[in-house]
Formats: sequence, structure tokens, C-alpha cells
Amino acid sequence: MARSAQDASAKDEKRALWYLRKIPLLEGVPSDKLTELAAEVEIREIPRRQVIYLPGDPGDRVFFINGGRVKCSKVTRDGKELTLAYRGAGHIFGELCVFDGAPRDEMAEAMKNAIITELPREVFQALLLTDAKLGFQFATIVGERRKQIETKLEHLVFRDVQAKLAALLLELGEEYGVEHEDGLQIGLKITHQEMANLIGSTRETISLTLAQFKKKGLLDLNGRSVVLKDQSGLSAMT
Repeated sequence: MARSAQDASAKDEKRALWYLRKIPLLEGVPSDKLTELAAEVEIREIPRRQVIYLPGDPGDRVFFINGGRVKCSKVTRDGKELTLAYRGAGHIFGELCVFDGAPRDEMAEAMKNAIITELPREVFQALLLTDAKLGFQFATIVGERRKQIETKLEHLVFRDVQAKLAALLLELGEEYGVEHEDGLQIGLKITHQEMANLIGSTRETISLTLAQFKKKGLLDLNGRSVVLKDQSGLSAMT
């Protein structure tokens, strides 16, 4: 029995090491250090629509996505939701706990079946303190995300729905765009409600505005697929 347990443990660590090596942020970490980390991490498979953590949950670990997509959002007591960001393969999330270990103040939910590497906060914090290059890369990610949140806040306060939706579509096109015979297809299935949550609007308003954009020839709609036909025209609205 002891031998079987050792074999299982070694297999788990080997699998964990494989996933750690696929994380862009950890590319520069020495192999021996990654091997040490493999003994500390947990690999989880998260089904679609399963909540990973809620506001108030302990901020005791950071998460890396090895596959799938995760939504981070703010949710009010009456159920209203504002999507902060979507995170995909290779991204880190839940990272702010590294600074103070405070309880979560947002929700994270798997939007597609996801594979996640979880690393204890103290372990990741110690790694950052001993690797200056990694610490700088991590700080860069945190800084870029702060800029994104500030831009989102600016849009929410100062832009109308058409401008906010046009900016969102261009952003999604830049990140998930796939060349299409009629323009640039957003290679991400996203509902009207999810778009509304991203820009602080309602599903009904998004549906109406998308129909207006289509009538103007700015885009084409095919179910949950969006093709941007006139990116210049959308850009002029932002």
C-alpha cells in the first residue's frame, strides 16, 4: 500500500510539473525550483459554470489557467453583475491576495470546462521575493490590469452604450479575432447578457444596439457569433 501511495504521489507531481511548465509567467523559473513547486500545487478540473470562489472566501492561493476560460466579476446582493475580465489559458487570476491575503472581494466562475493550477499564496509570495525578474513580470501584469480597470471605469462613467459596446467589440476582436470573408469574426461565443455585464448595461439594450449596428453595416450576427464588417466605423464611435 505504501509503495502504491508513493507511486501515485510521484505521478501527481509529474503531472503538476508538466502543467507548471506550460504557464508563461513561470517560463524563466529554474527547473529545480519548478520541481519543488510541483509538490505544493493542486491541479483541478473545473466544470463549466462552477464557481471557483465567492466574495468573502479566503485569499489563500493564486490560480493559473491551463485550459478553458474563467470569468471574474463583481456581484451585488440583489444579483446584479459587472464582469471585470475573462481569463484564458496561461493567465493568472486571484493574484491580489499575494499582497495582503485578504478575503476575496470578487467572484470567479468557469465559463468553459477548465483546468486550473492552484498555488498556495505563501509559496508564490516566497518565489516572488527570491526571483527579481519574476517579481517584475508579476508587477507588470498587476499594473496592466489596473490600467484596464481604470479604462473600464472611465467608459462606464463617460461613454454612452453605443460607444461602450463598440469599444468592447473591437477589444474582443483584437483578442479573439479570426479572419472571415466578411471581416473579422470574434472567435468567442458570448451572450448578449455577458456583453451587458461587461459594460454595465442590460441584455435588452445590448440586443437593440447590436441590431442598430447591423443595420448600419458595422457587423453581422449569426447566433452567438459576431463578424465585425467595419472596424473603422466602430472605432469612430468610441
